[in-house]
Amino acid sequence: MSAFLYHGKVIHYESLGRGKPVLFLHGWLGSWRYWMPSMQAASISYRAYALDLIGYGESARAEEDYSLEGQTALVDGFLEQMGIARVALIGHGLGAVVALRFAMMYPQYVDRVMTVGFPFEVGSLHPRLKSAGLSDLVDWLAPKEPEYDAVRGDAAKGDAAALKTSLENLEDGELAALWQHPGRVSLFVHGLQDAAVSPPREDMLNRLPLLAHAIGFETAGHFPMLDQSIRFHRLMVDFLTLESGESPRDLQVKDEWKRRVR
Repeated sequence: MSAFLYHGKVIHYESLGRGKPVLFLHGWLGSWRYWMPSMQAASISYRAYALDLIGYGESARAEEDYSLEGQTALVDGFLEQMGIARVALIGHGLGAVVALRFAMMYPQYVDRVMTVGFPFEVGSLHPRLKSAGLSDLVDWLAPKEPEYDAVRGDAAKGDAAALKTSLENLEDGELAALWQHPGRVSLFVHGLQDAAVSPPREDMLNRLPLLAHAIGFETAGHFPMLDQSIRFHRLMVDFLTLESGESPRDLQVKDEWKRRVR
């Protein structure tokens, strides 16, 4: 187990491989552990890091840092601690929001961002996320199968206040600014059977910037990286190996969304 002190709090992270850095950020349920298969896939050519956000996994509980601002500041502190000058970010749910917020605030440090289950608007989030307990949410979103053990096992370690605070912080104006940001290479991935986060509407897809692309996994739910791991990891590696500044629009999987040509 690796950890560092952040404002006097113990923050847990793990790392694998060597090469250019890639940072994985988990979602509203679970911890860094469900990213392990993705880290292993990335670590063949990259240095893969995964972080437990504040209030999750083995990281400290600190309600004053549960806001989106607090979690975004944690990413800044982590990169400074690790001496990472430029990074690719891969975030899921809450981690997707934090990744895009960090990229907007510190574009000089971010080469590209891949999000999974990013909510394009507050209304795309199922109300059950705010009302149900953590155990109920896990039963709802994570099947009782071995590949989801990391989600189911670590969800209980999370502080429900961390989830609640982050959801209350979401605003349509900021979310729109994040996905419409024109100067960042971005890939938006959604499981089209995700019960918690609805995929973006066609009119939103048609407003994506030139350096952004969206792909849907037709039979995947809230955890495409676990539901369809081989296809997800192939797409992830293809995205990471793009030349810096190259648009991801040519990336494809079988269930790629169709979009109008400008």
